[in-house]
Amino acid sequence: MSTFKKYLSLFLFLMICISHAQKLTRVEKKILKSVETNNKEAINFLKEVVNINSGTMNHKGVKQVGDVFADAFEKIGFNTTWHDMSKVNRSGHLFAETKGKKGKKLLLIGHLDTVFEEDSPFQAFKMVNDSIAHAPGGNDMKGGNVIILYALKALSDNGLLKDAQIIAAFTGDEEATGKPLSISRKDLIEAAKRSDIALGFETSTGFNYATVARRGSSDWKVETTGVRAHSSGVFNERIGAGAIFEMSRILNEFYEKVRGEQYLTFNPGIVLGGTQMDYQQQLSKGNVFGKSNVVAQTAVAYGGLRFISEAQKENARAKMREIVQHNLPKTSAKVTFIDSYPAMGPTKGNNDLLKQLNEVSLDLKQGEVEAYDPGRRGAADVSFVAQYVDCLDGLGTMGNGAHTPKETVNLNTIEALTKRTAILLYRLIKK
Repeated sequence: MSTFKKYLSLFLFLMICISHAQKLTRVEKKILKSVETNNKEAINFLKEVVNINSGTMNHKGVKQVGDVFADAFEKIGFNTTWHDMSKVNRSGHLFAETKGKKGKKLLLIGHLDTVFEEDSPFQAFKMVNDSIAHAPGGNDMKGGNVIILYALKALSDNGLLKDAQIIAAFTGDEEATGKPLSISRKDLIEAAKRSDIALGFETSTGFNYATVARRGSSDWKVETTGVRAHSSGVFNERIGAGAIFEMSRILNEFYEKVRGEQYLTFNPGIVLGGTQMDYQQQLSKGNVFGKSNVVAQTAVAYGGLRFISEAQKENARAKMREIVQHNLPKTSAKVTFIDSYPAMGPTKGNNDLLKQLNEVSLDLKQGEVEAYDPGRRGAADVSFVAQYVDCLDGLGTMGNGAHTPKETVNLNTIEALTKRTAILLYRLIKK
């Protein structure tokens, strides 16, 4: 390529960048200044809520974190409501709302609970160095909640929330949803039906990615039975194969015949089998007794299924049902499915939201934002509302080791991510 052509290509590239960039307005610069002013307070607030244990089953702790956020939301002009979820053996959900008619109606989604229960040894916010902190739930996802709060505070400080409809919905059982879902997700879905856009603040995968699609998840359970007898007779016409061989056949055929579709995964998380068995599904554990000289009478496998669409989920389930029906001699089997999170597909509306976020990011000189691979993300509350509104997720804090005793949150990124959120919210509600 000639020198002239190189310079021409560079010039055209710069012109394209300029044409796609929206210059920050005077109001937007004031919003950014407010975020900067409040950043130290935001980090201290994060430390405060991290140091309150709110494992999903610590109902008192979840409510306590909700109360701290409720007080902060009320100080910036939001009305707050606590939705008790004792009917489903969960603490409850915090909703904070402003009512108005200006611009897009927004639903901002977070969650108060963490995977670290009261008996976890990982309980406290602790600095690792000048930018990284070990923090149980700090990354997943109390940091995302703080970004929501302080982005809205920056708008409030500049009088920009007048006549806007914004709902901040912080569930108290995202890590282990209460059942039935018709109760535990009723308020979230109703909020979505009153909104135009839902933004989820689960863990960020970096400045350069956001989530336009998430896989759904459900559980499955296979139960097999066989004839209890002395093992010397296994495989004969009277005794047959036994429950464990039947379970092994089923799991192997799942692997051979169901596996392979893009974004479809399934995993047997626990398998028990023997002469006597006590499986406690709610506690994800069990006890089993068996002997090498006794044909197993019963077996159970419990696992998870991930999918990118309802069609993919139902197709996989149909294949699994078919496999379970063709039993080894003198055995029986059944499979049951338990719905959990629906899928969030990569719709045009979701991708349009990504484009708007990308424009904000470029204007802030934070780089381009692309769609993150849905195969690398877990399920989240935003999926419950995806059929009602356009959605974007992955807008929370950055860190590593979520769901482990080494979970960290990167404090140096909170200010920049809050700025990005604040400008995006402002542009959505001013339209």
